[in-house]
Formats: sequence, structure tokens, C-alpha cells
Amino acid sequence: MRVLITGGAGFVGSNLADRLLARGDHVAVIDNFETARRDNLTAAGGLILIEGSIVDRGLVDRTFDEHRPEVVVHAAASYKDPDNWYGDAQTNVVGTVNVVQASERVGAGRLVYLQTALGYGLRPIEQPITLNHPLQPGGSSYAISKTAGEEYIFLSKLDFISFRLANAYGPRNLSGPLPTFYQRLTSGKPCFVMDTRRDFIYVSDLVDVIASAVDGRGRRGPYHVSSGKDYSIKELFDSTVKALGLQLDRDVEVRPRSADDVATILLDPSKTEEDFDWRVSTPLEVGVAATVDYYRSHGIEQTYSHLKPIEEKT
Repeated sequence: MRVLITGGAGFVGSNLADRLLARGDHVAVIDNFETARRDNLTAAGGLILIEGSIVDRGLVDRTFDEHRPEVVVHAAASYKDPDNWYGDAQTNVVGTVNVVQASERVGAGRLVYLQTALGYGLRPIEQPITLNHPLQPGGSSYAISKTAGEEYIFLSKLDFISFRLANAYGPRNLSGPLPTFYQRLTSGKPCFVMDTRRDFIYVSDLVDVIASAVDGRGRRGPYHVSSGKDYSIKELFDSTVKALGLQLDRDVEVRPRSADDVATILLDPSKTEEDFDWRVSTPLEVGVAATVDYYRSHGIEQTYSHLKPIEEKT
């Protein structure tokens, strides 16, 4: 199968590329390496890398014309600077429009989109969140622009799957609390955790369901990819400490959440479980240990967040 992955050198995209290449698919990757690492991709037969941005309409059109993908997985996203509204809008909205229209033009059989659960907003009106929950992505530029991109996909005539994701983690991830905990714990810096809970999903479980969508499973529309269970951020911290084999001389500080932070973001994955015959299979401690092993062997130079640091919030 010919598959094109935008953001294919990033965290999720590169793990998916590895899976598809291992089974013999031909994979074209577009990535501008804004938040991706070059060692995430290994040269392999069937892999073609196009370096550039999906904001470049000419580049996108040429890539689609040359590679004629049967399936497109749109994993590219701008998220590293919460104040870069323009960059977020360019990549997550204009870039998505470019990818959608190119997919329509070459007759791609399916588009798979990766959307954030933050599209439901910072104050969801139900827990767990069902697919009937209204979209209200006012909490960040990232959520606003990713949801706008999703709306353009809905507007298209493509056969699409939009996966609204819980907090994905695993090898190659450089955003969120886990790489931050690792970086601070291994450099002797103090840590704190927020009194919040999140739904975590290990990357190999996520790739399982994306690969199934690439193969045509699922019905046109949105799905949740989540464990269906939320964990406290302290549980994630404790698992990181355990994986590092550390003995801390004091308990980690637990800070109360700020007024604009949600207590939990818990997604209902029942439709995905039914339509894809899929379940999360990696326990949190197992996934954290594997991720820590990756950080040890590859190092972390920089981590990212689409939200403002706590001390900057007012």
C-alpha cells in the first residue's frame, strides 16, 4: 500500500512509519523537523522523506502528484509555542486544507487525522466524554487550530477517520509531563505535579488502531483513542521514579490545579473498541519503563508544551 504520513518523523508519525514499513508498505513522509528528531526515521526500502512544510502548497501538491497515496495519515501539527498563534493557524489550518484538497484531487482512498481531546475544552460537561459532547476548543491556540482543521476535513468528500486522542506517550515523545519528569529527575532539579488526572495511551497501542484505520476499518467520522481510565499525574510521576530506580528523600509536591485547568479529561472509547475490535493493552508502568529506556539511550535535549507554563498563567 502507498501511504503518505504528514509529520512522519515526529513522535506518532515515525512509530507508525516503522510499523507500516515493517509489513511492506511504501511510505512517503513529509516533515519540516520543527519538533521531530532526525534519528526517529531509519533509512529503509520503501521509505521516502520529503523535507518541508505542509504550509507550502506547491510542495504538498508535487508530493501528492508524485506518490499518489492510497491512504494519507495527517499527523503533522504545530504545538511547541503556545503564543505562536500564526504558526499554529498556518500549519494546523492552512496546512490541513492543503493536505485535504490534495488528497481529494489525487483520489486518496482514506484520510486519517489525529485530533486532540482538548477540542472538547477545559471544562467538559460530562465525564467520560462521549462523541456527542460539543466541540469547544477555547483553551489553547493548539486546540482551536486543530479543531478548525478537523472541521475542514468534515467539509470534504473524503472517507476520513478523525482520531481524538488521549494523552499519548512512549519512545520519541518530547511533549507532556513524562519527558519533563525524566529530564528534571535525571538532572537533579526539583519536580512538582498538578492535582489533575489524565487518560494516557502508549504509542504502540495507538499505532495499532491507526494501522487498522489505514487498512480500511472504521466508519467515516470521529473516534476516541483512549484507555477509558484516568490516572493522577502523581501516578505517572511515581511510575517514572520507579523506572529510574530512584529513592527520593521527600514526597513530590502536589500543587492544586489552576482555575483554567480541568480536573480530568477522560474519553469514552466504546465506539472505537467496537468498530476496531481494539483495546489498550499496555499497563502504565510497562509503558513508562519502556519510554524511560528510550530516553536513557537517546537523551532529551528539549521538551515542548502547547500550554503556558503554570507560573505564566494569570
